[in-house]
Amino acid sequence: MDIHQYMQDLGKNAKAASRLMAQATTAAKNSALLTIANTIEAQMETILAANTKDIAAGRQAGLDEALIDRLALNEDRVRAMAEGVRQIAALPDPIGQITDMNFRPSGIQVGKMRVPLGVIGIIYESRPNVTADAAALCLKSGNVAILRGGSEAKNSNYVIASVIQQALAAANLPKAAVQVVETSDRAAVGALITMRAYVDVIIPRGGKGLTTRISEEARIPVIKHLNGICHVYIDGDADIDKAVNIAFNAKTHRYGVCNAMETLLIADSVAPQILALLGTLYAEKGVEIRGCPETVKLLEGAIAATEEDWDSEYLAAILAVKIVAGIDDAIDHIHRHSSGHTEAIVTENLAHARRFLAEVDSSSVMLNASTRFADGFEYGLGAEIGISTDKIHVRGPVGLEGLTSQKFIVIGDGHIRQ
Repeated sequence: MDIHQYMQDLGKNAKAASRLMAQATTAAKNSALLTIANTIEAQMETILAANTKDIAAGRQAGLDEALIDRLALNEDRVRAMAEGVRQIAALPDPIGQITDMNFRPSGIQVGKMRVPLGVIGIIYESRPNVTADAAALCLKSGNVAILRGGSEAKNSNYVIASVIQQALAAANLPKAAVQVVETSDRAAVGALITMRAYVDVIIPRGGKGLTTRISEEARIPVIKHLNGICHVYIDGDADIDKAVNIAFNAKTHRYGVCNAMETLLIADSVAPQILALLGTLYAEKGVEIRGCPETVKLLEGAIAATEEDWDSEYLAAILAVKIVAGIDDAIDHIHRHSSGHTEAIVTENLAHARRFLAEVDSSSVMLNASTRFADGFEYGLGAEIGISTDKIHVRGPVGLEGLTSQKFIVIGDGHIRQ
């Protein structure tokens, strides 16, 4: 296979389809989305069988358990995939929305219209649900998607892509609106991220290595999803029961996800009580604690943390724990070590809550809630294409609006500039 020519053909087809998708009616897009959701559930056994092959191959290749968890599908996850697509169908169509119309002194009207980005190249690892999420979000927002999933999920991705192609045909939408790169050759990624004539935006979704490579080599704008070094800070004025439940959930609900807590910060005034309770719960889950010197003294079984631990996204049953002097110390630690993804404070002190929400510079900042809520589905976006830690063009979970732009529209009645 000539990879360069193959990718050029995908790009040409995508660019042609993007003009048609920009004109697609809301009814046609929603029809395709509902067909996708229904067919995903109808084809559950086929999808799970393909996923079983991917998991077996992954274990044989020596993938760690965190990556296996990202790769694995079950009936609940397949149903959640379908439900996410239905939620996207139910959301208002952003395309064509006109806002901020106003008359200028010259007599013209000036406003903004929301429009698709165009052709979006999405490069992702492991999670086969991204195939459905990304395709659905791109379809509803009038975009065209070129999807390049990881080779470890190829069987799952191809089956889900087949479902999407069937739905596009049924809704009389162009098949090239969603294309899956059917080669694991790394050269395909290199071609995709440099096809400026055909691709408008690149979105990498995967590990730090993938995102770093794409950011450094792409010649097309990139919406980055960097690693999730998420913090929970338990304040001295925290409700102890809330604190324990939140810190336990944020770490152990799922390990191999970007919104899992990787570092727990505890105010020194409540550290003995908190660690006594959480230590038992984490031990029952087999969570390894890597702590500061004070943590090691208080918690039996904790091992000494290194400087590297404060900058690590474990995606595993490992947690870094640091006892801090108070909110100033906690915010300072977060500023030095956070990846800008999600941070949470547990406190009943309104002044501390306001300071934390205002001063912590991450894409999601939470009060008395688990970091696991940093998710497009939980935010009411239907699904997400990733969680951007950028500040331009979007930040946080990237849903429908994040896959659009705005253009200025001007309305006159024969007006000429004097």
